[in-house]
Amino acid sequence: MSDDHVYMTLAEGHEDDARWAYGTGFEDPLHGVSTAVPDGVDRHQLADLCLALADDALVSAQRLAEWTTRAPELEEEVALANIGLDLLGQARLLYARCGQVDGTGRGEDAYAYFRDPDEFRSVRLTELPNGDFAFSVARLLVFASWRLAHFERLATSADPVLAAIAAKGVKELTYHRQYAAEWVVRLGDGTEESHRRMRAGLDQVAAHLGELFEAHGERTEVLAVLRQVAEAAGLPLPDVSTRTAGSGRAGDHTEHLAPLLAELQSVARAHPEATW
Repeated sequence: MSDDHVYMTLAEGHEDDARWAYGTGFEDPLHGVSTAVPDGVDRHQLADLCLALADDALVSAQRLAEWTTRAPELEEEVALANIGLDLLGQARLLYARCGQVDGTGRGEDAYAYFRDPDEFRSVRLTELPNGDFAFSVARLLVFASWRLAHFERLATSADPVLAAIAAKGVKELTYHRQYAAEWVVRLGDGTEESHRRMRAGLDQVAAHLGELFEAHGERTEVLAVLRQVAEAAGLPLPDVSTRTAGSGRAGDHTEHLAPLLAELQSVARAHPEATW
């Protein structure tokens, strides 16, 4: 199975979406959308969900930004930066919604820059160091597949703001998943060394799938994507029966989150309330 075939089969149902998601549509996804919380929607649960999904996106975007000047090719550097910007945009919208419904009225900067690591609710997979390129694309494949499946469900959320954010995110995440799948196939079906590294990357990521499935489910969808891509890449499906201990959703993070946030938050904390 060629790279293009994998791309097209994963893209099925999204044929009208631009391959470069970021920058293809600057219209406000919330234009005309009521910000009132509908009757019957639990404000606390909605705020918790928006916060967790925003934290996932923010931490993932920061890790992707670390590939700037380090990616194997300039084109991949641009692609990874654009994917990170997509996720950053999702985080901003979700943080803003959280501030609207949690009673604090906080803005996006307050959530991103002025919370400590134990207050973050991102899944642990997002905070792991980038490792080599094979690990990073393996993580992106799993994360994008999981998030895409969840956002497809949230696009019909009872909360109109969350539904609009999710609908926009579906287009972006479809491209993220496709991009990662192409690279997994290319590396898995490449040289002996690239095959070895790609297999190791998938095995490392597989240990964190349990936490993802416990957080929101989507097991069936994610495993179907992994099975399809692994087969195309000539790789065995990684063992998903074991999982690492701890849950980022409960504030139990690895030792890698604190230094990531220290770098991310350094300027804002050194110059609070600064304007540019």
